[in-house]
Amino acid sequence: MNLTLKVWRQKGAADPGHFETFQPKGIVEDMSFLEMLDVVNEELIEAGKEPIAFDHDCREGICGTCSLVINGKPHGGQKATTACQLHMRKFGKWDTITIEPWRAKAFPVVKDLVVDRSAFDRIIQKGGFVSVGTGGAPDANCLPISKEVSDEAMDAAQCIGCGACVAACKNASAMLFVSAKVSHMNLLPQGKPEADRRVKNMVRQMDEEGFGACTVTGSCEAVCPKEISLNFITKMNRDYGCAILKG
Repeated sequence: MNLTLKVWRQKGAADPGHFETFQPKGIVEDMSFLEMLDVVNEELIEAGKEPIAFDHDCREGICGTCSLVINGKPHGGQKATTACQLHMRKFGKWDTITIEPWRAKAFPVVKDLVVDRSAFDRIIQKGGFVSVGTGGAPDANCLPISKEVSDEAMDAAQCIGCGACVAACKNASAMLFVSAKVSHMNLLPQGKPEADRRVKNMVRQMDEEGFGACTVTGSCEAVCPKEISLNFITKMNRDYGCAILKG
């Protein structure tokens, strides 16, 4: 493949940043997108230049760290696919590919394509857990949970916290992420005792972090690699409204 890459380079949050152009050699269609970046970095290191900083970990579409905006679309725009699971066969032999970090005030750039997503961690710390006593595993097996409720909770629990929803949203809203984390806890019996406190605390922290409001454009759902539904935002808004009315 004879690709031209336009990669965002930025030394830190205070640096204005700029695009650099690369024309890597040895790229083949069977490589994943991150393997392609590995090849580019090997060439840069051999030339005595600074490699491109980018996030990665499991490379199996599970951890959510491969945060890249590729040709203007988070994770490259292939349905239900993370950047690490995106393969070069999706691109043409002579394509020009633009690679950028997540763009959001709440996700400041650390370096190049790496952003600080600790805002998500702080939201989780406000309620993304069960702290009340729920008994041991044998007791849990005795709790009656309908298949519809368990399926819905598992759909929400699929969220990997990658932040693509924020990067795609014109308002940089984190509502899809927060609603998934709130819903998968609040739907199940173990999470219900803390449901009101959870939704109020997590929404409050989301606002404090500087994420924008949701205007239901659906861009978050469209780019989510785990296809989290907008219905969870509706559910969280309902839970939040009820919790506020209760005081």
